[in-house]
Order: sequence, then C-alpha cells, then structure tokens
Amino acid sequence: MSAKSGEPLAQISVEELAELLASGVENIQLLDVREPEEVATANIDGFVNLPLSQFSNWAEQISTKLAVDAETLVLCHHGIRSAQMCQWLITQGFTNVKNISGGIAAYSIRVDRRIPQY
Repeated sequence: MSAKSGEPLAQISVEELAELLASGVENIQLLDVREPEEVATANIDGFVNLPLSQFSNWAEQISTKLAVDAETLVLCHHGIRSAQMCQWLITQGFTNVKNISGGIAAYSIRVDRRIPQY
C-alpha cells in the first residue's frame, strides 16, 4: 500500500510508540481500529476505538472525532487493518498519519509482555 503520490505509508515502530507514550506527549491522536472484543482482551491506554467493522457508523463524523492536522497513530492486531485506515484517513485530508508497525501483537512481544497475545 502507498500513500498519496506514490509515497510509502509512514510507519512507527512499537518501540517508538512506547517512547512517545512514556514521554507524555499530548498532541498525538491514538486510534485503535480493532473490534471491541479484541480491545477488551488486549489494549494500550489512551487509544480511541473506532472498529473498522463499524466504519459506516462513524466515517462521516471522522473530522469531528479527530483533528486532521494532528499526528495520528493507528493500531490494530498486526498492522494490516491499521494500514487500511491510514490510507483512508489520508484520502480524508489527514496530514500526519502513521501506521503502528506490527500492531498490538508486536507491542506485546517487544515492549510490554503484560499485554496478552491472542
């Protein structure tokens, strides 16, 4: 997948995400596109859950739910659904979108083993 004008989709590693979260940065938007039952099983504090399966319920309000110019980091289980969401956000005018590479599965393995694998 590629972003607009053939540029590769911006990625952030789970280690970089952990550093950002630990630093207390306030001007980032954290978006989790997994299903509610996945979030109930394993989650990272601070993420807003907008499940891709419920896209039709929230898509039209995306610009009122999230700021288009804020840094937006998108999470899913392994990084596939979040990449799809990043692509869509870019088409909606979002200017600073990053896919969390490897998703919560990688975060659990490489950053915080207290987060369950599923």
